Amino acid sequence: MKKSLVSILIPCFNADRWLPQALESALSQTWENTEIILVDDGSTDRSLAIAQNFQSSKVKVISQQNQGASAARNRALNEAQGDFIQYLDADDLLAPDKIKQQLKLLEFDCNSEYVLSGEWARFYQTSSEALFTHQSLWSDMNPVDWLVCAWENNLMMHPAAWLVPRKILEKVGYWNEDISLNDDGEYFCRVILASEGVKFCQGAKSYYRSGNLHSLSDSRFQRARESQFLSLNLCTNNLLNVEDSFRTRRVCAMVFQRFVYEVYPDASDLLQKASMKVKEFGGSNLKPVGSPSFELLTSILGWKQAKILQSFLYRFGYRKIAMDRLKNKKVSSLT
Repeated sequence: MKKSLVSILIPCFNADRWLPQALESALSQTWENTEIILVDDGSTDRSLAIAQNFQSSKVKVISQQNQGASAARNRALNEAQGDFIQYLDADDLLAPDKIKQQLKLLEFDCNSEYVLSGEWARFYQTSSEALFTHQSLWSDMNPVDWLVCAWENNLMMHPAAWLVPRKILEKVGYWNEDISLNDDGEYFCRVILASEGVKFCQGAKSYYRSGNLHSLSDSRFQRARESQFLSLNLCTNNLLNVEDSFRTRRVCAMVFQRFVYEVYPDASDLLQKASMKVKEFGGSNLKPVGSPSFELLTSILGWKQAKILQSFLYRFGYRKIAMDRLKNKKVSSLT
């Protein structure tokens, strides 16, 4: 029987600090029939040089002008020859047996109509920090149940946690290059809905790096919020095209109500559109949640005033970080 080829696809932009670890985790897979395709998306640091040092018959490195993570993933997907696709961001990690465990669960069937998820945990510096805590998404589910559970509980599954038969991706198409923030949410929403369901693989572990101030998911700019709104709009439309029911409309309203709480007081035009979406889907009784200090302020001032104060403190903190970095840069240039 043919041994399935797995394509590990890595988009990379200015990740020289973390890229060697990511590549080593891909090369260390106990499932040996893999190809690694890295697309450097116009990095201005040493990422491309580092990637080229790993280039071999197993590792293909492609360089392109900066077009965004989705474009880099699409380029890699075009080059991929695998029966299964494994995505891996350039600052994340795979456990050595991650792919093998998932293939075994699927009985190595590249014609399967199921997608595979796995355990994942956050880390900041080293993978030893990661704590794998069970969450409700960590079970087998049909596509609609999975999305309802994820959106209702505000849960996620980062790209590296998945392993997807190429057969399903051929039905789904490419990553949406108009989306930056929550591009993976929109893409995997389509992947899940195109499948027969999600099979969860206990023990198949991946590691999601947090605390990276350059990470796209930490962006707060207007364009990022527009991208996020577009992603949520596409996701909810796709879900309702499969099942338009009280429960799906309820969870779609929750998605946009959560967006309102997250974005306020910025992006007033998007807030208005999101509020209209909440009303269109029947309203939501979702309450704003946050840190203990935020919830205390909310109880005293109301959530809107608490968000305004939080937004001010957040921006002040980022300005301080930027000034400290500039100061340190000037000092280091003089020594």
